[in-house]
Amino acid sequence: MTDIVTLKAICEELKIDPREARERLRAVASDAKANPELAKARKPRTPWQWVKGSAAEKEALRALRK
Repeated sequence: MTDIVTLKAICEELKIDPREARERLRAVASDAKANPELAKARKPRTPWQWVKGSAAEKEALRALRK
């Protein structure tokens, strides 16, 4: 079974506000050239979640740590 990482878990780990994190991720995901995996993984009206260790998760973490 694959491990799923949620935005809520990442926000708790990084101690950031989930609303602010979602805003950042939407902005970053809209630039498909800079973050292709995050843009592909984004599905509107679904929770932000990724397979643990995936390229999309790494791009999301990089965007949230800025």
